[in-house]
Amino acid sequence: MDVLGFVKEFNGILWNSFLMYALLGVGIFYTIYLGFPQIRHFNLAMKYAFGPAMRRKKGEEGKSKVNSFQALATAVAAQVGTGNVAGIATAISMGGVGSIFWMWISAILGMGTIFSEAVLAQKYREVRPGGAIGGPAFYIREGLGLKWLALFFSIAFITYVGFTGSMVQANSITVALTTAFDIEPWVVGVGIALIVGIVIVGGQKRITTVAELVVPFMAIAYILGSLVIMCIYFDQIPQAFAEVFREAFSTKAAAGGAAGIAMKYAIRYGVARGLFSNEAGMGTSPHAHAMAEVKDPAMQGFVAMSGVFITLLICTSTALVILLTGVHKQPGLESTAITQEAFDMVFGKAGIIFLQVSIFFFAFTTIIGNYIFGEMNVRSLFGKVGVYVFRAVVIGSVFVGAIFAVTFVWEITDTVTGLMVIPNIIALIFLAPQTKAAYKNFLKKRSAGEID
Repeated sequence: MDVLGFVKEFNGILWNSFLMYALLGVGIFYTIYLGFPQIRHFNLAMKYAFGPAMRRKKGEEGKSKVNSFQALATAVAAQVGTGNVAGIATAISMGGVGSIFWMWISAILGMGTIFSEAVLAQKYREVRPGGAIGGPAFYIREGLGLKWLALFFSIAFITYVGFTGSMVQANSITVALTTAFDIEPWVVGVGIALIVGIVIVGGQKRITTVAELVVPFMAIAYILGSLVIMCIYFDQIPQAFAEVFREAFSTKAAAGGAAGIAMKYAIRYGVARGLFSNEAGMGTSPHAHAMAEVKDPAMQGFVAMSGVFITLLICTSTALVILLTGVHKQPGLESTAITQEAFDMVFGKAGIIFLQVSIFFFAFTTIIGNYIFGEMNVRSLFGKVGVYVFRAVVIGSVFVGAIFAVTFVWEITDTVTGLMVIPNIIALIFLAPQTKAAYKNFLKKRSAGEID
């Protein structure tokens, strides 16, 4: 077996046999342990997430501080990537229409997980002159007292952001732009590296500002584009939803297998792609939520839940576009090509351009969002000098990833991502009592009128 084959097999065991169930289990645990906060207090998630954006005042928080909406935008920048287009299409093609239902379930459960991540990130963050920093490495080191495990997470995360993650996202941008426009890959590489460089050298403040401006536009534009298709096929929407619910619990055989295999595939691919799209439990978004200035840690926990809801809307938009146009029934289409065919069917060449530009923004914001998270870990381990080196590495990786399509790097990305999830899950399990205590304290203060 060659190296690539070994890595693929290892990833299959790591994700399909362990991490997928571990992440789902943590979501179920927190949902029950906290008493279904994502359902009982969904209104608070919307209020705390979007309230700061609606009532911005000049000088309200001070120029160096980040409000909860900016933190949310930065988190969503990293969460919303190409998986929201390619991942959902793959889930439908591999797991059937019923996988969409299980994607919804994984998102709802993921809200419980990400609530805990944000609360712990707030609790164990460090406030420095350049802004607050925090994340899994901080609550693993300070909360669990396991410095070696915190170091393990940081190294895995730095590797992911500095090398593999940046390369695969840059490659997605190249594919998108060369598909929509007649541009040479090296030109795209230079352009992406230049834009990424300009944004990341501005540090935390510039990245959160860019995220605050780009992410809402990016999400709303894509959802509106999908809504146009939904309006055209409006009469078929009830049938599409009925098919989703029916296939989610189907007991029929799939590909000649035993009865019930179709449902097994739907759960497997729906849950897996759902977790990859919202990143709940993966340890990425806590870095963003640690930056926010809020009155209580639980408030940012609710804000974090709204981030999962946003990814759910985008993923559902992709799913409905595919189901309503029926492109998932066409043979020979895979991944992004499925979604592209749907937009092409309705809008023609303009639809392809719209989708590829959307993918550009999804991938670009993922690069800069993950960068700031990686910088937090680098700054904690190596100081200011390490940050300069890290910036150069990220810019170089973006350029290399844009001009070379390396299958091996995509596989290594899955491996590194899995390795950084393990310590985060361990921390979430053992620090659960602290999350619950913070949640109860918030409810107590709110009932006393101390928090709106």
